[in-house]
Amino acid sequence: MSRPFKIEIAESEEELKKRLQTARLGNQREKLQMLWWLKSGQVKEQQELGKRLGTDTSTVTRWLQKYRLGGLSRLLEIKKAPGANRKINDDAIAALKLELETGKGFSSYGAIVEWLDKEHGLDIEYGTVYVWVRYRCLCKTKSTASSKLQAG
Repeated sequence: MSRPFKIEIAESEEELKKRLQTARLGNQREKLQMLWWLKSGQVKEQQELGKRLGTDTSTVTRWLQKYRLGGLSRLLEIKKAPGANRKINDDAIAALKLELETGKGFSSYGAIVEWLDKEHGLDIEYGTVYVWVRYRCLCKTKSTASSKLQAG
């Protein structure tokens, strides 16, 4: 039999129960459930917590360590990965939107690729430019707009 561990839980049993009921993410629910079981005295050993939660005892240890160091906010903190850097910077996007809206426009997406390389020194693939212009800027090239006018 393992030795019982000691941890001081600052939140009341009622507060933990209320937060458990309103928690949206499964990971946060498990952590709140763990604290509620400890506070209510239902569980006294880490191995029992691991079995009830369906997680390894090392995970329980890591969660408890986070709680000891920073409280409930640190335990429930969600870290988000920063993601990749954008290929087209904000200045180039603003200039591109302005160029597309002024009426001069571009004859094709290939012309936009060349313009970005010449004006902003950005070596960007055709497909990337197409997605940015067509779906993110919600603009079209001159040739697309004029061909629809001629057809209609």
